[in-house]
Amino acid sequence: MRNLEQFKKIFNPLPGNCYLQVTTEIDDTTLLFDEIIKKVNGRFNLAIYNNNTPKDELFAKYENLQHIKEFSLPFRALPRDYDMVIFNHLFSLHENREMILKLAYRALANTANVVIVEKKGLVDIALVKEMLEKCEFRVANEIAVLDDCDLIIAKKMHMWGNGL
Repeated sequence: MRNLEQFKKIFNPLPGNCYLQVTTEIDDTTLLFDEIIKKVNGRFNLAIYNNNTPKDELFAKYENLQHIKEFSLPFRALPRDYDMVIFNHLFSLHENREMILKLAYRALANTANVVIVEKKGLVDIALVKEMLEKCEFRVANEIAVLDDCDLIIAKKMHMWGNGL
């Protein structure tokens, strides 16, 4: 298991916050988000993209678990329902990256963040930052807190871009 202490410092959920992780598998970051959100009586939702059917105990643990089998389909999210959307090892695999970024933008509350975590070297960071800007996210930054992963974080700004 990786040391996530530096990674954990990026996230400081407030009481009642809601995080959505969109991922290909449950890993140590999933468990971390579940833990820190529970401490503030928040809500942690999970969308898993893969061809395997999740086990019943996953549906029991994560009440709002979405299972998506195709990497061309969107995940489901209500407008302004989340304080953080985390794409975990998914962004490089999804066939329509712009679509999922626009969906994340709509799903985020104003001034909320989108986070992209990918294995080191799998994505062109400059290109990802361009895509984030095109989809109306601002202040995109790369943060080196995981030795084996690239992490890019950007913000949905109030009254910028789409205004949603």
